[in-house]
Amino acid sequence: MDWDQLELNPRIIASVRRVKLKSVREALCVSGPDLQRLTGLSRSDVQQLQSAAATACRRRPPTPGAVYICTEDSFPIRRLQQLILGQSSLRPDVPLDLISRRGFSDHVYVEHAADLGALQVCLSRRVPLLLARRHVRLLVVDSVAALFRSEFLASDWLERSKQLISFSHTLHTLSLEFNTPVLCINQVTDVFGSDDSLGPVSGAVSPALGLAWANQVMVRLMMRRLQGTVARGDQSSALRRLEVAFAPHLARDGRNAAVWREGVLGVDGSDRCVITQTDVL
Repeated sequence: MDWDQLELNPRIIASVRRVKLKSVREALCVSGPDLQRLTGLSRSDVQQLQSAAATACRRRPPTPGAVYICTEDSFPIRRLQQLILGQSSLRPDVPLDLISRRGFSDHVYVEHAADLGALQVCLSRRVPLLLARRHVRLLVVDSVAALFRSEFLASDWLERSKQLISFSHTLHTLSLEFNTPVLCINQVTDVFGSDDSLGPVSGAVSPALGLAWANQVMVRLMMRRLQGTVARGDQSSALRRLEVAFAPHLARDGRNAAVWREGVLGVDGSDRCVITQTDVL
C-alpha cells in the first residue's frame, strides 16, 4: 500500500518518505517514540499517522480489476462477454446467484493508444492513478510490437532500442511500486535459414522486437497453434501448446491447451483430440 493512499497532511507523508519506510504496515511495527525520533514529527502527528495506517490496513482488499491497453485492434468486447457468460461452467463451485450479481465488466478499464505518445501518457498518468486508488490489479498491453514496428524504420534501430528500454523501465516501475503483474503481448516472426531457400525454417520463430525487448521481460511464454483439433462436448477448438520459453523460477516445459467459450484450459484425458501434425502454423 502506498503512502499517497492515506488521507494525511502532505507534511507528514514527506517526513515518512525521508526515513524510507517501505510500506504502511511497517509504520505499525515501529513504536510511537521511535517514529517520533526517526521522522522528527510531533507526538500528535505520529498518533495521526498510526491511526490512518491501521485504518487503511483494515480496509477491504483492492478491487480485482484490470487495465487493457489496445495499440492495434479494437478491444474484443464480444469475447469478454462470452467469457463472462461462461463463468458458471468455469467455476461450478461458486453459487450461480453470486456469479450473476458480479459485475465483471465493471472493473475492466480499456485504453486505446494509437501512437507511442498516447501510450506514454496512458502509462504515466492514467494507469498510476488507477493503481494508486486500488481499482485494478493487472495491466495488459496488447500489443507491444504494433507501435514500435510501425513508427520506426529499419535504420532507426538505435532510437527504437532506447524507446523500448524506456518503455520497459516504466512497466517495471509500475509493477514494483504497486505490486502489480504486467502482461505484454508480442508477435513473433519466422526465422529464415542461411541457405538459398526462400522459405522460413520449419517451426522456427523469434520475438518480433528482437533481443532488445526479449531481454527486458522476466517471464516469456510462447503460445503455439498446432495442426489439430480437440473437442469437448458441443465445442471444438484448434489445438494449441503453451510453453515456458524463459523464466528464472520455472523449468522449460509446456502443455497442450485449447480455447473454449469459458477461457483457455489445458487439454486432459477427457478431451477428444484429433492431431494431424504438430508443426507451428
